Amino acid sequence: MYRNASPRRGAIAAATCTALATALLGGASGAQAAPSPTRAAAPDIDIAAVKGHLTELQSIADGNGGNRAHGQPGYKASVDYIKGKLDAAGFTTSLQEFDFNGSTGYNLIADWPAGDAEQVVMAGAHLDSVGRGAGINDNGSGSAGILEVALNVAKADLKPAKKLRFAWWGAEEYGMVGSTHYVNELSSGDLSKINSYLNFDMIGSPNPGYFVYDDDPELEKVFKDWYAGKDIVTEQETEGDGRSDHAPFKERGVRVGGLFSGAEAAKTAEQAEKWGGTPGESFDPCYHSSCDTTKNLDDTALDHNSDAIAHALWNLSA
Repeated sequence: MYRNASPRRGAIAAATCTALATALLGGASGAQAAPSPTRAAAPDIDIAAVKGHLTELQSIADGNGGNRAHGQPGYKASVDYIKGKLDAAGFTTSLQEFDFNGSTGYNLIADWPAGDAEQVVMAGAHLDSVGRGAGINDNGSGSAGILEVALNVAKADLKPAKKLRFAWWGAEEYGMVGSTHYVNELSSGDLSKINSYLNFDMIGSPNPGYFVYDDDPELEKVFKDWYAGKDIVTEQETEGDGRSDHAPFKERGVRVGGLFSGAEAAKTAEQAEKWGGTPGESFDPCYHSSCDTTKNLDDTALDHNSDAIAHALWNLSA
C-alpha cells in the first residue's frame, strides 16, 4: 500500500389434469417451463496454495537483493512467476509497460476467455514491494490471493455472464503509478465496459482487522454479507482511502470495492475484542519493513479474505 435483493378450485383442477396428461404422454401435450439456472457456488480457496505462492515470492525476493520493488529484478521475476501460472491455466495475458524513475515498469493483465467483454469485473492487487523488504503482506498477500482465485476460475471452467479480468500492478509504492497508467490508457469506451473494480491490498496482516471498502453500496454488501455468514464483524475501510490502486478507477467513475486487513494504524481495544489480536499494536508491525516476510502473516485472515474474494467474483460476474 502506498503511504500518502370457487373459480380458483376449478383452475387448480384443470392445472392438475393438464400436468397429469403431460406426464402420461411424455410431454406431448405441452412443454414444461425450464428450471431457472443455478448460480455456481464459489469454491473454498486452499490457504496452503495461497501460501505456496507467497513462499515463491519470498524466494524471488531472497534471490534478488531482498525485495521485489519497481525497477529491480525481483519485480520482473514476480511478474514472470504469476504470468506463467496464468498462461498454463488458459488465461489470455498481456504485459503493459510504462516508464517511471528511469526504469521500465510492468502491469500484468489476465482475461478469462468466457463472459461478456462489454461487462468486465476486475480484481487487482499491486505486486511490487518497497525496497526494504520482500513485501509478503504488502502486497504479496493480495497478489497471491487473487492468483489462487483466478486459478480456481480455471479449475472450475467457470462460464460467467460477465468477463473476469485480473490485474497485478507495478510501482504502486510510488503512488499507484501502474494502475494510473492503465486507467489513463483506456479509451472512454473501454473504461465504460468495466462494471466494477475490486482491490486487494494487504489481506493477511499479522494483527488483523476485517475492513471492507464502503465506496459502493452493492459491492460493499457482497462482502459484508459473506462475513456476516461467518459471524465475522467488519468495519468500513478508512486507513487506505486514496492510498491504493482503486483510487485511479474511482477518480474516473468506475465503482470500486475491496478488502483490507490493516497497516500501520493501531488496533483498538474494541477491535481486539471483536477480532482478537493485540490492542495498541499496529495491524502490521512490519509494514514497509524488512520483517515483512512469510512469517508476517495471519493465516486465518488470509484464508477468510481469499474465500471472500472468490465469493464476490463468482457472484458479481454471474
